[in-house]
Amino acid sequence: MLTSSFVAFLGISVLVIVTPGPDTTMTIRGVMLGGRHGGIATAAGVALGQIIWALATAAGLVAVLLASEPVFQAVKLLGAAYLVYLGARMLWSAWRPTGPGETAVMIGVRPSPLVLFRQGLVSDLGNPKMAVFFASILPQFASAGHGMFSELALLGVVFSSLTFLWLCLYAVALARLGQFLGRPRIKRSFETIMGGLLMALGLRLAVEQRG
Repeated sequence: MLTSSFVAFLGISVLVIVTPGPDTTMTIRGVMLGGRHGGIATAAGVALGQIIWALATAAGLVAVLLASEPVFQAVKLLGAAYLVYLGARMLWSAWRPTGPGETAVMIGVRPSPLVLFRQGLVSDLGNPKMAVFFASILPQFASAGHGMFSELALLGVVFSSLTFLWLCLYAVALARLGQFLGRPRIKRSFETIMGGLLMALGLRLAVEQRG
């Protein structure tokens, strides 16, 4: 039987997960570059990153990260730079001039699911806001004492699993529009929007103050 505390945790988790952010944007990018499988691979990388953050929280490593301002800022800036880099690559792919005989398909780089998985993982690990979230939320729903580590880890796995399911649904739904989104003009416009959004998210992360 679900406890009221766990139900409250699920409610907060769902609210956070469905709110669009870097993870959602990365998944959409994965679909644009690798279709349904690319989106799911990106979502899996994001989910693994969240599990790592959760385990780090349970082990007390996140507390060390949050206590060290230089380390926190370094992680934040590296994560921000990575988002800006991916966004810039997407813009370049969308607007790169085509040579004689080239088509949009020929110049577009279609990364493997493994590459997209890695990018989703690195993107999530480079977002210290996940550390702040897990460190501030998870302990509120775990019992203090000997079993706290396992409870924190379990809550993190639940959160990451819900994230993975949501992003997979997002990826599958978006992939169904593949024929429409594959039209050269639509694809270029969509990639421009997503590239610009990734860069904006990266810049916002870089200048954002700790909450």
